[in-house]
Amino acid sequence: MKKKTILMAVALFLASQGIKAQVVEDEGYDDENEITVTDNQGDEEVIEFPEAMAFELDSLLNHYMSKAYLTEDNDCRMKDVNPVFEKEVYIERLKRIPSVIELPYNDVVQKFIDRYSGRLRHSVSYMLGASNFYMPIFEEALETYGLPLELKYLPVIESALNPKAVSRVGATGLWQFMLTTGKQYGLNVNSLVDERRDPVKSSYAAAHYLSDLYKIYGDWNLVIAAYNCGPDNINKAIHRSKGVRDYWQIYPYLPKETRGYVPAFVAANYIMTYYCEHNICPMVTRLPAKTDTIMVSKNVHLEQVASVCNIDLEQLRALNPSYRRDIVPGLTALSPLRLPQTEVGKFIDREDSVYNYRADELFNKRALVAVNDDQPMYTSKSSSSKKSTRRSKSRSKKTVTIRQGQT
Repeated sequence: MKKKTILMAVALFLASQGIKAQVVEDEGYDDENEITVTDNQGDEEVIEFPEAMAFELDSLLNHYMSKAYLTEDNDCRMKDVNPVFEKEVYIERLKRIPSVIELPYNDVVQKFIDRYSGRLRHSVSYMLGASNFYMPIFEEALETYGLPLELKYLPVIESALNPKAVSRVGATGLWQFMLTTGKQYGLNVNSLVDERRDPVKSSYAAAHYLSDLYKIYGDWNLVIAAYNCGPDNINKAIHRSKGVRDYWQIYPYLPKETRGYVPAFVAANYIMTYYCEHNICPMVTRLPAKTDTIMVSKNVHLEQVASVCNIDLEQLRALNPSYRRDIVPGLTALSPLRLPQTEVGKFIDREDSVYNYRADELFNKRALVAVNDDQPMYTSKSSSSKKSTRRSKSRSKKTVTIRQGQT
């Protein structure tokens, strides 16, 4: 209560200086997953939020990289006071963002900016901290394909930078690849491996996919929308709007979530650029230790590596997120194992011990089995009894037939 009173006093002080502000309660989520906007004709329209905008903050902070390398900024003084600005301020700020992709302002975009700067401000704080892990990977992949770097904020709305995110329809990883699309772009998925969860491989696959979409549409807003709902839905919307190829014109014909997707992208670029103006403090980041990759040609379980090399198992899982059951299937194909750089030599020195450690217990699938060909006694008796019965019936029928013939 005391904290809220102080925050209200700060908001009143800002108001006296001509700055509007709102006090934001601690972040908590309910079932609200859509917004209502009013169009120029006064009609109300419901737009769904992208699924990641409903993730709970606790789930974002629960994976290894967050627990190990992110901490809250305790020096942040007004983290629960959100200044509110006139429309012209937002328009001018969006114009100043260095961007190839147009970042226009409208009432729908404003709703998403309000969401990020208000209820989701603590999630934004997490994403700003986590961006130190992931943005260099995204930027490198986008640069490789010659794409606008502002696309690096797509995972903000796709997964809230949660590398373990799985949507209600099965889209997986930072870039939320569906199974079919992931395989189409070279991501291996089977019972042991899901490369959609690998930040590096999925980023290059996403960049390749975005590049292909741009070759189709030649318009980044349509590309971003197609990334969300698929080219088929975009093509149908274009067809229904008599061939118009403008996202904001085909808008009424798009799925509900896709209507909010491009506005969310604009808002994500805004909030990841102007977070300071909304008193959002990035979580303090300690960069992880450098890592290195070795290729293994035998099956190895992460528990074997953790125990023999004395490495935290959760750290190994975080470094090797594509292995679904902690098994690196080197026997299937030469497979990468990512380790802290300081531990690579230890693994090489102890490699045989690693492979042998609890191998029978951790790899209990049998390569060769013998079939039991013994004849159980009860089967023989049952079989003999049935044969005897059949013979008896056969003789009885034969006898009856002869008698009838004689008669």
